[in-house]
Amino acid sequence: MQKLISYPISVIYYMFFGLCLLIFHPIQWICLNVFGYQAHKKSVDYLNFCLTKCTNLLGTTYDVQNIDLVPKNVPIIFVANHQSLYDIVGIIWNLRRSHPKFVSKKELGKGIPSVSYNLRHGGSILIDRKDPKQALPAIKSLGEYIEKHKRAAVIFPEGTRSKTGVPKRFSENGLKILCKYAPSAYVVPISINNSWKMVRYGSFPMGLGNKLQFIIHEPIAVKDLPFGELIEKTESAVVSGIKN
Repeated sequence: MQKLISYPISVIYYMFFGLCLLIFHPIQWICLNVFGYQAHKKSVDYLNFCLTKCTNLLGTTYDVQNIDLVPKNVPIIFVANHQSLYDIVGIIWNLRRSHPKFVSKKELGKGIPSVSYNLRHGGSILIDRKDPKQALPAIKSLGEYIEKHKRAAVIFPEGTRSKTGVPKRFSENGLKILCKYAPSAYVVPISINNSWKMVRYGSFPMGLGNKLQFIIHEPIAVKDLPFGELIEKTESAVVSGIKN
């Protein structure tokens, strides 16, 4: 029954979602090219605010726990499980204070209004998953970037989205490079719940009435632990908060 009801609601949702992307694309361009980074960053923040409001049409709500644990004025590496696009929308808006930048696949760098522009010009990096030689220097540059500017990198070490909410095993390579080139950073584990239910039927129709939960765990200073212990502790924290 929910799937049947979702068809007309999803049409309305996608109309507003697409409209937001189209409206904010030129706004981003003007903000970046006329006013600079801070203005562009604000435009991206409010784009994602609008996108979260669009999901309210689907009965979606957001629950962000322990946000006060996120350190201020230091480089941050947010490490989270990955369930859908809506992980990213929620992180950008709710953790906007930290200036989150993403490790994204290169295919997202073109063809999507607003999204592709922000990925190319907002400080995130685009990697070719089939070409590790290209990916590693790009991740290195992101580590150096957050170290210099005291901003945040977001990495999903599973490497791909979980379609059922069950977490996949973490890959260590990307996180290891970020830690190496941002030695003063804090790793902040995040457990994401119910985001996969937004796309339980695929991209259409949308799932209805979901409560997306972002649980922020205790930060871990990169300098305080050998990397092996750090990734083990991080993965354990993320997995501990996932509810299937």
